[in-house]
Amino acid sequence: PKCSTLEIRMNDKNDRRSQRTREALGKAFVELLTEKGYDALSIKDVIERANVGRSTFYSHYADKDELFVGQLDRLMDLLSRHDPQEHAEVNPFFPSLGLFHHIKQQRKLYRILTFGSGADVLTRHLQKSMTEKIEQRLAVGGQNYDVPIPVIANFLAGSFLSLVRWWMDVKMTFSPEEMDEMYRKLALESVKPLKQESGSDS
Repeated sequence: PKCSTLEIRMNDKNDRRSQRTREALGKAFVELLTEKGYDALSIKDVIERANVGRSTFYSHYADKDELFVGQLDRLMDLLSRHDPQEHAEVNPFFPSLGLFHHIKQQRKLYRILTFGSGADVLTRHLQKSMTEKIEQRLAVGGQNYDVPIPVIANFLAGSFLSLVRWWMDVKMTFSPEEMDEMYRKLALESVKPLKQESGSDS
């Protein structure tokens, strides 16, 4: 059935309202995370800071873990869309340079997450999210590898997160560009597609 113009406008209005609510909740969550840490932060704190009702919160998220995960997904999508073309060609699997820059800019927040009570949620979800995105890109590329693609994707994501933690341990001695270059040399250089056999019919 066709939607009327009024229905389309109402859906658009609802979508915009929902987007504004998610943005308000996300902003409040990040602010409170920096102030209180993950464990001390409550849903009550978030809805009061965002000025939304409890029922509105639960219409978007099941709990604060899901809100956290939503913010991480939003960050990954945002960085992927704004990854410079020249860097996307150098690292076609995920926006590693953009992530290094974002971590540098938000180092206080990431230090709280990496070494605080939210570390487990952060690490588990980022590894899962990055692994899925890398696996999708590898599969779309149509290349053959001598290691299964899910293993490669998990290795690239895990190596990146391990390197980020070390970088923060040494107080970000290296620049995001230097970290990205070293990451690509260490991890991406080890992931090479198999050369196609010329003249083989199979």
